[in-house]
Amino acid sequence: MHNDIALPSGYTLQEYRIESTLGVGGFGLTYLATDSNLNMRVAIKEYLPSDLAIRCEDQSIRSKSDHTLEKFNWGRSRFLDESRTLASFRHPNIVRVMRFFEANQTAYMVMEFVSGKPLNEWVRTRRPINPQFLSEMSLALLAGIEVIHSSGFLHRDIKPGNIFLRDDGTPVLLDFGSARTAAADTERTAIVSPGYAPLEQYHSHGNQGPWTDLYAWGAVLYWLVTGTKPMDATARVPDDSMQPAVQAASATHYGRPLLEAIDWALSPSEKRRPQSVSELRQLVESGQQLSNADATTVFIGRTPVAEVPNVQTNRTTVVTGFDPATLKALAADLAAHLGPVANIVVKSAAKKSVGLDALVRTLSEDIADRVARTDFIKKHAPAGPNATRGERSRPSSRSEILPTGLYPSQTTFDPALLAKAEAELAQYIGAVAKAIVRRAAGKAHSEHELYSLLANEIEDAGGKKAFLRKAMSVSGRV
Repeated sequence: MHNDIALPSGYTLQEYRIESTLGVGGFGLTYLATDSNLNMRVAIKEYLPSDLAIRCEDQSIRSKSDHTLEKFNWGRSRFLDESRTLASFRHPNIVRVMRFFEANQTAYMVMEFVSGKPLNEWVRTRRPINPQFLSEMSLALLAGIEVIHSSGFLHRDIKPGNIFLRDDGTPVLLDFGSARTAAADTERTAIVSPGYAPLEQYHSHGNQGPWTDLYAWGAVLYWLVTGTKPMDATARVPDDSMQPAVQAASATHYGRPLLEAIDWALSPSEKRRPQSVSELRQLVESGQQLSNADATTVFIGRTPVAEVPNVQTNRTTVVTGFDPATLKALAADLAAHLGPVANIVVKSAAKKSVGLDALVRTLSEDIADRVARTDFIKKHAPAGPNATRGERSRPSSRSEILPTGLYPSQTTFDPALLAKAEAELAQYIGAVAKAIVRRAAGKAHSEHELYSLLANEIEDAGGKKAFLRKAMSVSGRV
């Protein structure tokens, strides 16, 4: 690839010899170069915002005018600051930044050269994509995104062209030229890749956060499973006519949980999207566990354990003794309040509830609006002598017979403490932790009791002990 503003082939930049131009973007250029000291290929990103600066005959970069000089200098400073942060990342699914420096009146970032193909080229001969590979790749990307977010940054330009598949098939996120801090009230340059950018990226004061990158993740996955790029975000408001992934793609091939995760991430409103990687990961992992199971269907609960062979896949699905249609109806209504994670909440509660009435009342605790909560109970809870024995059986605990919001506890917990407890619990049970913490906070009389209730949700004994040690130490009680 050749470009008039690019450094020429053979140009020496410190110990690096420019071989060719790999790409040109609004913030700069990327070169393939050779490190003459180590005799290895590297990629070098040059800061050259095309709307602010030009290249001179001596290959230096200067601002187009005095009017743009301040913005150019500020951007160069940010480029170096962000290079410094990105250089601290050590993750197999994020391109590694090796060093950065200033030269030619601008700044450079030296990265590992990734041998492989961009996703939009790799996928051409591979549709429909193997569902296990797609699940593993989507989780790998989420792991890389989570590292970026935990460092206080957003990528802001996740799209097929910025995702490379190495020769061994592992994905790596490239091009952090659009990356910015995730700090609130920060003005950011509007970055838009139509179809992959959410609405908040269309203006510099948009409410951008982790949910912004998760929208782009969902858009990439939508494109992979449907073969069609999502509609431009501006065309999805106020009325969203885009066909959801659960309808546009094959749930039989890819699994419904993954398609639901895609649709959740692609919610036009940022408030209705997953707010963190951990919330989204749970749905993807639940689908992966389902597809990797290798036995028969097992029924648990009040019905006797039985095995039903799955002739098509020879795999098993773990379900409860409740009527599947009933659980589906509960999840559908609860989804209006919790989003796609409602399926997980329903399945989790069903494993522990002794009858439909107890299950409905447990689920109703996750509905904040009192009127909607009452309507949910009236619609789904069994009543009268015609209820089945299981539906009229005695609840297993006092909390299941008390109206929502009328638990004996009147303790008010610090929101920061609940947020920390939720974050810790999510490491063991995923996105459902949010509902579990809210429910436990309504029952507990003390922090000790709160953490004990939460620990009971962790099946692994070692994990339960680790959670108690860490969570209690955070509260200062141990």
